[in-house]
Amino acid sequence: MKTAIWTITESGFKHGLNLAKNIDDSILFLSEDLIKKLRGLRKINNQFSKNPMVFPKLSKKVKEVFKKFDAHIFIFSTGIAVRIIAPLIKNKIEDPAVVVVDDYGLHAISLLSGHIGGANELTKHVSKITGAKPVITTATDVHGKPSIDTIAVKNNIHIANPGMIKKINMAILENKPIKIDDPFNLFQGKIPNLIKTKENPDIICTDFNIDVPRGTLLLNPKSLIIGIGCNRGTSMQEIETFLMDILKNNNLSFNSIWAFASIDAKKDETGFLELSKKYKIHFIFLDKYDLKSVKNIKNPSQTVQKHMGVKSVCEAAAIKAGNNADLIVEKQIKNNVTMAIAKKTLCSI
Repeated sequence: MKTAIWTITESGFKHGLNLAKNIDDSILFLSEDLIKKLRGLRKINNQFSKNPMVFPKLSKKVKEVFKKFDAHIFIFSTGIAVRIIAPLIKNKIEDPAVVVVDDYGLHAISLLSGHIGGANELTKHVSKITGAKPVITTATDVHGKPSIDTIAVKNNIHIANPGMIKKINMAILENKPIKIDDPFNLFQGKIPNLIKTKENPDIICTDFNIDVPRGTLLLNPKSLIIGIGCNRGTSMQEIETFLMDILKNNNLSFNSIWAFASIDAKKDETGFLELSKKYKIHFIFLDKYDLKSVKNIKNPSQTVQKHMGVKSVCEAAAIKAGNNADLIVEKQIKNNVTMAIAKKTLCSI
């Protein structure tokens, strides 16, 4: 996770420095007043492996970068942290993880986004580094029970209606039976008292685009690979529009897209790169030898063979990127774009 570590006092500085050195992809934020004080006491030398960010006003800087980090570690009082982040909080899905550590490193508190954001796990990691006592208050963790949102995160499953998480976790806490429609078997053995059924389920796990009854939790596993080919210079908007049309026509969920895939000759295609960046979905680029190894091509092309040296780009890329995934939407063509969709086999963590 991309992590911001915040410290405003001399006593908290050593913990911030220690955390920054031991947490990958982290940035240390120091107040201007603290920097001046440390310089005056000659306590700053070559301690930094990378330069810290210096801010004049804590609340203003946190507001500026709050959503730009996956996690924040505040080394000061919980009260200060709560007052600063309160106006910035949105929901379970969007909020970054927040962990609070006191000045003396006695306690590390999971404050926000314990499950989905990963604050509980980060709290445990912080505690190992600093020697602090981890403080985790989420009910399922306190009672030693699994939580539906933690399982979803570990299995890379999108939670379509997070408002239903509380209902399912409460049922887990109360040892009530939970009915689930889960053709992927991602939750088998993960939740107690689970009943697999299609009749009035409490949870539906699907990669189809469906409306669920009120009170039903909808989960979208990342099972779909979108194979794409295009003429050079095709715009992101044209590719995106075609993608949305194909998903709609086949009743497939955008939230279930695991990856885009194409031939490596297209790895600098601007439309592809912009699409990947916009939706934060990785693009897998395969060489022609990988694509040639795919045998079950439904719609080979002599034109593609002539220009690319392979008989298929979109179908072969979708199948190969998903480790011999099942082709569920054969090659579609519209203007400058070709597209196919494959479904990969999913395994529970």
